[in-house]
Formats: sequence, structure tokens, C-alpha cells
Amino acid sequence: MSAGTSGGAVVRQPIEELILAGFGGQGIMLMGQLLAYAGMLEGRHVTFWPSYGPEMRGGTANCTVVVSDAPVGSPVVSHPSVVVAMNGPSLDKFEPMLRPGGLLIINSSLCGRGSVRTDIRVIEVPANAIADQLGDGRVANMVALGTLLGGTDVARPDSVGKSLRKVLPERRHGLIPLNEQALAKGIEVAAAAAGGH
Repeated sequence: MSAGTSGGAVVRQPIEELILAGFGGQGIMLMGQLLAYAGMLEGRHVTFWPSYGPEMRGGTANCTVVVSDAPVGSPVVSHPSVVVAMNGPSLDKFEPMLRPGGLLIINSSLCGRGSVRTDIRVIEVPANAIADQLGDGRVANMVALGTLLGGTDVARPDSVGKSLRKVLPERRHGLIPLNEQALAKGIEVAAAAAGGH
């Protein structure tokens, strides 16, 4: 089931099945790890399933994350409730798999097109452009993750903030404030998209 709305508010679903996709080096796996860890902090059942193309950096990278109120039977997802597409090839590959009523988040900085479907919710976020405005293009993944947090109730932003401290190596903790700013910008994009509908 995808995130639903009730009077404009996002309603927590008993299970969210997500595919996060892009190319190696975009921080796709970090996004998935943060969601999975945040789900665990909230007492939910989670799976995290990474998948890489033949090259680690520049090749394809995607991960599947399931966050559920009940034990997860399989980490394999064929019809996700949410897809985050960080580049054009990921959009082409995973948009058709998204279940009707699901949420598609498109990184409009790199995808080059919008959605071709009319039976899903779509949020376009210029993740790379926003990251560049923040001063570091590497946080585009956090902008997209913030958009996901704002467009669903898969995890609370404060749980993802706590997860940053657990998942990032200590030598990277100086980047946590920037990552939190990027998350906040993504949440703002989702709020603006909800307000426009």
C-alpha cells in the first residue's frame, strides 16, 4: 500500500515497499541504510536489499527497503509502493513497476523527463540543484530522502537524523548538519507539492 492522504495529511501505512535507484556514487545505499535504521529505531520490521551493477561508481545502483508493522516475509519487491529515481535510466526501469496509487519521486535535475503515468502520485525534486545551492552536490541524495520523508510516513525525520549518527562513520559526523539541512529542503519540496494538489 502506498502512502495515503487524509485531509492532506500523510497516513502511516502498515507496510511500505520502496525502491531507491540511481548510479553508483549518488549515495543510494546510504539512503536505504538510513531508512532501514530509522525503521528499526521506531520499532518496525525492516529489510534492506542492495543491488549494484558491474561498476561500483558510475554503474547502476539500487536498493529495496521494506518497512513494516509486521515481520517481513521477503526482501524482494516486484511492485513497490514508492520509487525514488535519481537518474533517467532508473526512472525508465522502475516507473513501470510502481503499483497504482504509489509515489514516484523524480530527481528532475538528472532525469530529463517527468512521469508518463496518470495512476500514481509524483513529486519532482531538483535534488542536485538544491544540493548545489547548499554548497555540496554530494547531498542530493539527502534532498531526495527528505522529499521521501515529507511525502510518506515511512519514518520520522528525527529518526533519520539519529540514524545519520549511527550509519555515518565518526569522521563524517561534521557533515551531519549539512545532511540535516538537505533533508529539511527535501521535506519542504514535498510539502509544497502536497499544497499544490
